[in-house]
Amino acid sequence: MRMKSIASGSSGNAIYVGSDTTHILVDAGISAKRIEEGLNQMDVCGKDLDAVLITHEHSDHIGGLGVMCRKYGVPVYATKGTIEAIWHTSGLGCVDQSLFHEISSEEKFIVKDITIRTMKISHDAAQPVAYRFLHEGKKAAIITDLGMYDDYIIGNLQGLNAIYLEANHDVRMLQTGRYPYPLKQRILGKRGHLSNEASGKLLTCLLNDHMEHIFLSHLSHENNLPELAYEAVRLEVTMSETPYRGDDFNIEIAQRSEPSACIEL
Repeated sequence: MRMKSIASGSSGNAIYVGSDTTHILVDAGISAKRIEEGLNQMDVCGKDLDAVLITHEHSDHIGGLGVMCRKYGVPVYATKGTIEAIWHTSGLGCVDQSLFHEISSEEKFIVKDITIRTMKISHDAAQPVAYRFLHEGKKAAIITDLGMYDDYIIGNLQGLNAIYLEANHDVRMLQTGRYPYPLKQRILGKRGHLSNEASGKLLTCLLNDHMEHIFLSHLSHENNLPELAYEAVRLEVTMSETPYRGDDFNIEIAQRSEPSACIEL
């Protein structure tokens, strides 16, 4: 199984998950041109996509979806609430509704040789989900845009070989920044976004000897810095009661405007 971050952050998100025969895009929150450029780095084209999985309807996750649908006719998978919210999005444009496939918040489905499971997350969207992937015994997950985690989240993310995990903001930067108070409260709330420290604490509950790669993702442009996110998460791991230290794992920041290298599990 392969994973590649094409773009990550409050201005747009798109992640590739695939195998030799299957090509999946998770979210399409940037332009179709940028998505195509990111795919081309792996010798994959937009027309090769077997599915686009949407986590939720916010613009930084569906901004390029309309063009991708019209240009490539790629099937789109999302929950009922997310699909209904997407149809009420003015920027979507004219799209063939038959391309959309409804999935539940807790479901297993298969796209060619990759098994996908959905899980509920807490975010201020209609019916948001995270995705887990299984291919030839390797397990990976993409989980961003969640304001809190609990035993349900932890239980559903055990035994992973790779994770694409939100580390959205530094709490102090957010509290002292220029965002209006209601927006700050929304981000800090249980339906907002994970801070660097919360991301690190969640990660410590998921680490195992077979974890190969960790992407820290969806960093805020205004309220975070890559080095802050990296060091905060490393520190949480090192200071935890687990047997691990931050340097034991390959931790990478998923960049806002530059695609990552493609990792292979």
